Amino acid sequence: MAGERVLVIDDSPTIVRVVQLVLTKAGFEIAAAPDGEAGLAMARAQLPDLILLDFVMPKMNGYQVCRELAADPALRDVPVVLMSAKGDQVGERFVKVMGIVDYITKPFSPEAITAVVQHTIAKYGTKASGDARPESAADGSGDPTLGGDDPARTAALARLRGQIADAVGARVAALFGLANAAHTDDSGGDADSRIPTDAAAIADAARTALDDRSLGEILAGVDLNAIGGSTASLTGELRVVPLAEVLQLIDHQEQSGILRVTRGTARIDLHFRKGRIDQALGDGLAEDLLLGRYIVDAELMNRQDFDGFLGSRQPGTRLIGNQLVRLGYLGPNDLKLALARQTAELVYETLRWRWGRFVFTAGRELPAPVVEASLELDVEAILMEGFRRVDEWHLIERAIDDFDLVFLRNEDAVAQMGRGRLTREELAILELVNGKNTVKDIVRKSRMGSFEVSKMLYRLLSIKLVRRRVLPVAV
Repeated sequence: MAGERVLVIDDSPTIVRVVQLVLTKAGFEIAAAPDGEAGLAMARAQLPDLILLDFVMPKMNGYQVCRELAADPALRDVPVVLMSAKGDQVGERFVKVMGIVDYITKPFSPEAITAVVQHTIAKYGTKASGDARPESAADGSGDPTLGGDDPARTAALARLRGQIADAVGARVAALFGLANAAHTDDSGGDADSRIPTDAAAIADAARTALDDRSLGEILAGVDLNAIGGSTASLTGELRVVPLAEVLQLIDHQEQSGILRVTRGTARIDLHFRKGRIDQALGDGLAEDLLLGRYIVDAELMNRQDFDGFLGSRQPGTRLIGNQLVRLGYLGPNDLKLALARQTAELVYETLRWRWGRFVFTAGRELPAPVVEASLELDVEAILMEGFRRVDEWHLIERAIDDFDLVFLRNEDAVAQMGRGRLTREELAILELVNGKNTVKDIVRKSRMGSFEVSKMLYRLLSIKLVRRRVLPVAV
């Protein structure tokens, strides 16, 4: 069972990403639609083997989508698995009458969604799409083993084809020119016997010969990592290629090497070994992403002892974790716990970046401290939490779009509401809102993470306990 097409119809980007991540790794081909109307159009165009359907959606809800599916002769036999949130009023009659073969409650685990999909397809087969799908084209564009349906792959092959063709065309034209010159000098041959030396025409002929199938078969037999040793094997812009897709690729192919992600002066290096993250290291980042925060947060050291340790260190000394172990402040397992938390947070930070650049160097030897840490963190698990955070970040950034913003307390609202409904952490943040501290100041003084502080400020803003300070406009 592999390669079956699953259509996900859900308006939650997080759910769609999680399902894509989990089921793609399990060998399924995933298509996604953000609402019922788009889902029906995609189902009619692609004829999936299984539909994962959200119960509550805008435009068309689960009831309406199921009615449309049941009324379409081409789609009525496609099995549907309903995805509903806990508390949704999904009637048993609806499940039986509308063709629902199974259902799963959100949030669900990767194991749960994989098991439901595998069980459903095994039980109901692939009759919905087997004979109706178009046959593979001669150029391999419909061959899943060649990845012909992937637009990114098609574009990459086109670039590669152009580069090879242009290089070959120029070189061959030059060689033919030398041959013509030699032929004319030796035998005085006429123009009709000369070999064509038009580089553009030769390049066009090379492009024709190097179709997608030919290039795919050539590349399939080449160990790209072995060519050039530790040269960069994957580069790109975050505006064009989301980092999550790069992480999934490295995970899926079980690659080893270093993924460097940069944005301005900030840099994060993710060290991979066989598709798992051994450690992340950063430079030029905010203080809340430094290792000390996670050591103190986990109560492995108290703040006073940690600050005393920092004050006694020589300037420029790095790798404080190993020093803390040698001095007896931490045990090896304590350090590993803090490093794992920091590494996950650094990955979450890179996922939030909307611009920047990434470079993956495959096969590069990992630094000794990274090998020693050997965290072996699962990319799939980190991405699931990362997607959730990114969605929250994007919501928060609509209200808190600048860390130099200053907030004021609404004292009347605070007095009326009382402080008993706030958590201890929210109260601590509220105390730091004084009309002078910027968001950056609050992060630093609270010694919390920027994500946590922004999230709490957003809640305080939503319940009107704080407001943005409006600066006077210069005349």
